Amino acid sequence: MKKMRMKTMDGNRAKIDLIAELFPHVITEQRDDRGNVRRAIDFGLLRLELDGWIAEEDRERYQLTWPGKKRAIALANTPTDRTLRPVREESVDWDTTRNVYIEGDNLEVLKLIQESYLNRVKFIYIDPPYNTGNDYIYRDDFVRPVRDYLRASGQVDEEGQRLVPNPLSHGRFHSDWLSMMYPRLKIARNLLSDDGVIFISIDDREAANLRKICDEIFGADNFAATIIWEKVYSPRMDAIGFSTSHDYILCYVKRDLSSIRREEFAQDARQFGHVDERTGRRYRRRSLRKEGSHSLRSDAPNSFFPLEAPDGTLVYPIKPDGTEGCWRWSRETYEENLRKGLVEWVQTESGWQVYARQFLEEMATKPPETIWRHSEVNHTHGAAEELKALLGGRLFDSPKPKELIMKMLKLATEPDREHIVLDFFSGSATTAHAVLQLNAEDGGNRRFIMVQLPEPVDERSEAHKAGYRTISDIGKERIRRSARKIREETGADIDCGFRVFRLDSSNLKDA
Repeated sequence: MKKMRMKTMDGNRAKIDLIAELFPHVITEQRDDRGNVRRAIDFGLLRLELDGWIAEEDRERYQLTWPGKKRAIALANTPTDRTLRPVREESVDWDTTRNVYIEGDNLEVLKLIQESYLNRVKFIYIDPPYNTGNDYIYRDDFVRPVRDYLRASGQVDEEGQRLVPNPLSHGRFHSDWLSMMYPRLKIARNLLSDDGVIFISIDDREAANLRKICDEIFGADNFAATIIWEKVYSPRMDAIGFSTSHDYILCYVKRDLSSIRREEFAQDARQFGHVDERTGRRYRRRSLRKEGSHSLRSDAPNSFFPLEAPDGTLVYPIKPDGTEGCWRWSRETYEENLRKGLVEWVQTESGWQVYARQFLEEMATKPPETIWRHSEVNHTHGAAEELKALLGGRLFDSPKPKELIMKMLKLATEPDREHIVLDFFSGSATTAHAVLQLNAEDGGNRRFIMVQLPEPVDERSEAHKAGYRTISDIGKERIRRSARKIREETGADIDCGFRVFRLDSSNLKDA
């Protein structure tokens, strides 16, 4: 069996290349620990170039930090010499498929696939482990015992003596979780295309911290939304305190918020009773006068100004009874829409009325909302039942519904493009199922990359009794069965295969 040799790039070296393009004179040479000469940065010269723009370490500033953050940042830049070994016997349509399933630690895998997919991934969805305070399966070397955390966080001294009255260790779990997520998200950003979008599922435990590290990694200006997903169809009657019925989904873009597509919106065509004489397009009228307590002249002084009617009459946003309102548009927007033919004046018994023209085809889409109901995108119980019917047993308690991920795919990908979809916490491979289903429905060419650690299943579980030994075994079988089912039900001619690769620690090219 041959192996794919995939030596990764050094993240720090790539950054030095970028700095060299901007400030070539700050690049120098020095010997490393092995005596080899390599390029380095004269930070003193770089500081002079950026004088006045550097945040000094001893000055207070807004930031999120935790014990282990520096190590987590360094970990994202450290190259790996691991390899990916092809596993043809577990693959489907190896010679023709463009889909990929990779078994292995996702941090190492993300580093490896940068060589092939840097700036090429259009869509990322992940459902990472929620921080329940348990040890993580992803055992990066920054996960530390309680005593080390207390020392690093300044709660005890080197001899283990308390420095605060009641040292807290639960912060260790936040630190471990953040350190686990940070390098993975940092590399994920490298993989995203300039018009790429990432969605991340999370619950209340780490939603605030996840938002902060995503602001740092992706940029606060690239935050698109916090989506609230109604994950259950009925509340828990035995809950103590509040019954949690939702999860969050954070959405960020790589560079441009316009990467989020509008949703199709079914309009009642009967409302569009007017026809444009020049183009024959159907439209409806909407008054430009905005009324109500929120539209008083005192509340919107910049929206209270005269408009010139066709006969030269000046019209203010005032009703015949004297009630003041304001215009829906600014003066600049009115002038622009007037040139576009989107303004219509109508003379009535009470005087001139001005309307916005809303054309039927342009009102067929709307911006996506931030509350997603289970009636629209399903819930965890429905997803578990579907998976049970597909695989013949209740193998996952709370999988994400494929309809939920299909909605995200519709917002961030296009069917006529070969967009790459990545999920590096693949689990039961819901994302792959969603890609196959959506491609069958809209004739799309999306292709997926699934990454899953071969985490052993509990020996007492239904999954183990059914013959599955790892989570990745379940994911691969789900893709096989869902592909067959979709093909049988739809007859769609789509790519239903996938190539399996397994992370290997050997550096040999052949075995």
